[in-house]
Amino acid sequence: MKEEKNWIKVFIFVVCAIIAYKLFDNYSEVASFFGNLISILTPFLIGVLVAYIFYFPCKRIEKALCRSKRKIIQKKARTLAVAITYLIAFLILLILFNVVLPTLSKSLIDLATNLPNYYKNVTEYVENQPSDSLLNQIGAKEIIHNLEQIDIKKWFSIDNIINYVKGAIGIVNSIFSFFVTIVVSIYILLERTQILKFINRVTEAMFSRRVCYNIGKYFSKTNEVFYKFISSQIIDSIVIGTILSVAMLIMNVKYAILLGFMIGLFNIIPYFGAIIAVAITLIITALTGGFTQALWTGIVIIILQQIDANIINPKIVGNSLTLSPLLVIFAVTVGGAYFGVLGMFLAVPVITVIKIIVTDYIEYKRNKKLNSEKI
Repeated sequence: MKEEKNWIKVFIFVVCAIIAYKLFDNYSEVASFFGNLISILTPFLIGVLVAYIFYFPCKRIEKALCRSKRKIIQKKARTLAVAITYLIAFLILLILFNVVLPTLSKSLIDLATNLPNYYKNVTEYVENQPSDSLLNQIGAKEIIHNLEQIDIKKWFSIDNIINYVKGAIGIVNSIFSFFVTIVVSIYILLERTQILKFINRVTEAMFSRRVCYNIGKYFSKTNEVFYKFISSQIIDSIVIGTILSVAMLIMNVKYAILLGFMIGLFNIIPYFGAIIAVAITLIITALTGGFTQALWTGIVIIILQQIDANIINPKIVGNSLTLSPLLVIFAVTVGGAYFGVLGMFLAVPVITVIKIIVTDYIEYKRNKKLNSEKI
């Protein structure tokens, strides 16, 4: 029996080695195959993500419906909860498309139209400064010269802006993919209990009881960390974007809503997002309202962001995602380098889960060592 087991192990190793060799030998074809596969599965993956985002609100609505005195509502609580969740989401999107997006698009087109004039004004202002001025000392003329080489006007021309928007709309408006995404997310929400039971049965069949316990434990923690991070970042971004938009409207900052929306959107990415968005906001404000308005806008933004960082955000996020700033910056940098914007966004929950697993493992090994030393 032992010899048979050894031969089986050798056979499996040889088969794996042949498969690995073939994969590396035909790397381009394999990469193309998986690229096409991911492209085909994208609507399903997005459907899973949508279902994941809608899971907790749907679960809360279902619990509320289950407390109803009417049996028909209790019986159909999950179906009604899914329907109500999607109805609320549809209404929110309707408000965005009919109220917010027209304002943003109008501001964006106006900015793109006037940007060459703003650029010209800045150029003339810098050219008219004396040679010993601060702007010339920091090399403003050289910076403008480099911008001219990049042809910044071309990048922000109306034609290019329209092409960018058309490209984005073309991606979003794939009717079939959208339909598949919605259907998949609905069925996942409706049949989530059966799906989880099936996953548990497969896990129990493949692994020992201890491994199954650890898988369930870290799956629950990962789910909690990811959902809390995603939901809290979205809520916090909406809050800070709205507050800054109102503040800049009061200060008569041009494109206040567009700039506030941009800061809120960029605020989803920890540290770097806020810095980039604020820098762009101050540049646009300086071009449209002058240096003094940009200075006051910067002061107001810094004050409101400090209030958000120390009061609003901790109330929303809690203490479960508390990480060292150095660790967050490291995670965001690495995530952005390998996976782009999505990597920067998901870097914090990923590093949080890794920290939990590593901390638990160190604690386990430490306790084991201390117990063995006592004996």
